[in-house]
Amino acid sequence: MGTWLQWVFLTWLTGSPLGAAALVLAIWWLGDRFTFRLFPSPVRLVRRWRRIAELRRAIAANPHDRRARFELSELLLEAGRARAAVEVLRPNVEAGDEDVHTAFTMGAALARSGFAEQAEKVLAAARAEEPGFRMGEIDLELGRMRLARRDFAGAREALERVLALRPGTVQGRALLARALDGLGDRAGAGRVRDAAWREYASLPRFHRRHERPYAWRLRPWRPALVALAVVVALALAASLLG
Repeated sequence: MGTWLQWVFLTWLTGSPLGAAALVLAIWWLGDRFTFRLFPSPVRLVRRWRRIAELRRAIAANPHDRRARFELSELLLEAGRARAAVEVLRPNVEAGDEDVHTAFTMGAALARSGFAEQAEKVLAAARAEEPGFRMGEIDLELGRMRLARRDFAGAREALERVLALRPGTVQGRALLARALDGLGDRAGAGRVRDAAWREYASLPRFHRRHERPYAWRLRPWRPALVALAVVVALALAASLLG
């Protein structure tokens, strides 16, 4: 059901256009919480915003505070501000920080900023220092970047390494299936998707939260049913309250 139709339907039930709009927002937010989790948690957003502000003040007072720069770059990267993360972390790299954590964060920020060639070099250096860093996080970043560039063969290579380190990863399998699709291996992609869903179904409930956005993209009808159920439940609640 489209957003406009949801609003019209709920307006008819509640008799309040503003109340219906609030319910539509609640429907989308709750539906996202139970499915793809594309919308960030408001509480987490506020906490991150406050910490970013604190770190910016610390760096303004002491531009050579490398620890603050590194933490700020991680938060900016998490917030989707990859170019800002590159600029914040660059002084650390220029000052000689060559540890794997700095290299990975800089490589990921470059990758998400569109600087693919530089990102490949930095991530390769990080991987050379610690191939199993965070159970394959470097290869996962490489796989995502190469998929975005339509380098499907390179993505497959990186993602197969991820699966070797993380046999239970749903995200890694979902991305690998995309790479196989790009290479024309439809049957292989289908097998990987089936394996990813079986892996997700076997996970303990408390482990599913992180993997759910990737798993439900494999079975898109499931979040659609959940969203429909949320719409019906809220509509019934609104009619009872009205």
